[in-house]
Amino acid sequence: MAQLHDLTAVEQAEGIRSGTVSPVELTEHYLDRVERLNETVGAYITVTPEIARKQAADAEGEALAARREGRELAPLYGVPVPVKDLNFVAGVRCTLGSRAYADHVPDIDDHVVTRLREAGTILLGKTNTPEFGLPCYTENQLAPPARTPWDLERSAGGSSGGAGAAVAAGLAPIAQGSDGGGSIRIPASVCGLFGIKPSRGRVSGGPVQHDVSGLATSGPLARSVADAATLLDVLAGPMPGIPYGAPSLPQGATFASYAGVEPGPLRVVALPTPPVPGVELHPDCRAAFDGTAGLLRDLGHQVDEMELPVDDSVRDAFSRVWAVMSTVYPVAPEHEELLMPLTRHLREQGGRVSGPEFAGALYAFRALGQLIADALLSSYDVILTPTLAQPPAPVGGLRNDGDPEAEFAGLAAFTPFTPLYNATGQPAVSVPLHWTEAGLPIGVMFGGRYGDEATLISLSAQLEAARPWARRHPAIW
Repeated sequence: MAQLHDLTAVEQAEGIRSGTVSPVELTEHYLDRVERLNETVGAYITVTPEIARKQAADAEGEALAARREGRELAPLYGVPVPVKDLNFVAGVRCTLGSRAYADHVPDIDDHVVTRLREAGTILLGKTNTPEFGLPCYTENQLAPPARTPWDLERSAGGSSGGAGAAVAAGLAPIAQGSDGGGSIRIPASVCGLFGIKPSRGRVSGGPVQHDVSGLATSGPLARSVADAATLLDVLAGPMPGIPYGAPSLPQGATFASYAGVEPGPLRVVALPTPPVPGVELHPDCRAAFDGTAGLLRDLGHQVDEMELPVDDSVRDAFSRVWAVMSTVYPVAPEHEELLMPLTRHLREQGGRVSGPEFAGALYAFRALGQLIADALLSSYDVILTPTLAQPPAPVGGLRNDGDPEAEFAGLAAFTPFTPLYNATGQPAVSVPLHWTEAGLPIGVMFGGRYGDEATLISLSAQLEAARPWARRHPAIW
């Protein structure tokens, strides 16, 4: 018999509008699952049952009034949407995944939280993240590690690993995440989910934590393309102080609407080779890539495979900027010892990057974006690559506390593809089209022209219809 968490977020919202789903019952259902399963999968750092119950009761009354008066509700009204613990919610602890911020309670909402409140979503809690969101696993000194529900011995990825674990384990219908180097797409790949890294400027950061590098943005993690596109509609839009802005959609269009639009024949350039020297692609990731290329051709798309030159320039520029951005969270000298070895290493490295070096690295990002636009996306509509170079890693398998420099190099080898789109600002999605014989999900990634999430959403929805995944669940479900 179907349970409430079997419904997609869009189905839950439709039920709330029609009166067949109660926001109060829905919230209690998820709070119960969180209480029973959170320690197992490490999805949440902080759970907010009092806030959730108050919001759900308010949503129930408003939904009843809207039905009585014939008013429309927002597309995700009354649906639970947790917030990553790198983002501020006024009055709720925000640890940033660090012991140095274990008792930090902000007094202001991030812009994405403001938009979630205005949309009438329910806050179940703050999802797990590694310290300052720096590595691509979710292990910290405050909470259990985030584990992919498909194999509890393996990591849920990072840095939005808690969000990925929550959605994949049925502890939330959908989740907000953030992505500065792949942090939405990595958990999407290893948790069997669909994730969108929007175009630079599509979703407002701040008002406190504007990312001046342009690397990071918030976005959705979801079980279905329609769910993710609907949450992107909620999150997207300019807010005061935003340093970047993305092109607007056509008048009257929504991202969700593109999930119901056929993409038409597309020209796809397929790039299987990791862009980092010395990195090998695992056979399972190659199989996912090859299977997707075949499916695209079956659907009528043109797919041309290419090999591009690889070098260290992008990785070197990204490493400099990443190190500098690791220093933006203030930590008193006497509390530095509370930080994890990788964090301390990156902050030391960031302190050595000069102003001209930082500016040069950002310039390299902009030049790379121009090169891709001129050399590839003038002839092709989308770019296909693997999401990751390896299958989901064992918990602890990517950490090297004794040698954080080697650890950082290993992280780059695990996820050599994803940082490209953070550097260029282009939108990118990870699509869960492949599972290994052992039952592990392997994602593939599509990148699009700057500002063109619509094509990626339409193509992803077509692939989802051809090879459905949303009703495929891990044993913990």
